[in-house]
Amino acid sequence: MLTLEKHQTESMNKQSRRNFFRQAGLGTAAVTAAPLFSGAAKPDDQAKLIDQFFSEGEILLFQGDSITDAGRNKEHEVANVANAFGTGYALLTASWLLGELATKKLTIHNRGISGNKVYQLAERWDKDCLDLEPDVVSILIGVNDYWHMRNGRYEGTPEIYENDFRSLLQRTQTSLPGVRLIICQPFILPGTREVDETWIKPFIPYQEIAARLAKEFNAVWVPFQEAFNQALQCAPATYWAGDGVHPSMAGAQLMAETWLQSIASSV
Repeated sequence: MLTLEKHQTESMNKQSRRNFFRQAGLGTAAVTAAPLFSGAAKPDDQAKLIDQFFSEGEILLFQGDSITDAGRNKEHEVANVANAFGTGYALLTASWLLGELATKKLTIHNRGISGNKVYQLAERWDKDCLDLEPDVVSILIGVNDYWHMRNGRYEGTPEIYENDFRSLLQRTQTSLPGVRLIICQPFILPGTREVDETWIKPFIPYQEIAARLAKEFNAVWVPFQEAFNQALQCAPATYWAGDGVHPSMAGAQLMAETWLQSIASSV
């Protein structure tokens, strides 16, 4: 009887994962068979496309929560300096941009802060965004808007997330006419230390809202969830993010590649 119950539980978990992959934009066949970054531009072509995206002297800002923060030195918030970027995807992405696009003379900041939800971005938006006068703003936010509600630390809802996020984007465009927005897909990896199958259904609305806002504000969309879903063909979820939220070294590299490919694809 215990064996049957275990089998039924495992079957339900697998079905939940399959449904999550489909709703996140990938069918089961894509998850198990598609090569990572299928259809991506060749490295030389990608570099040329990203070069076209940026103009000389532009300012790029990475914003978000702990995934963007990645342990950065907040006492030394200096552009283009490694310890001001932490150890995550923002450092890897910025390093690639500064190396490959040296002639562009880009200025790149990371102002992610661990634990942030959208309303907390808004509270510090003048100092940590508008005062920097960025030409491009990349935002990854959303997992804490759900996670902290789940653990009782925040009375949030998808509707609050959407209203707060839309208001922040409107404020940004009003204050910085011509700013180009990049909205990153919040992601989770079930079957890990912190994330189980009960996260899947309630988290999908947050991903759908982020995608809808990216379209509404004509932002570049970075499909992190789809990238991680495809990566599961190579290694289990814990390889990419031990707790299901914070990426490993491999996960951070995957995010950087996904971010860069999304920029190239937008040109």
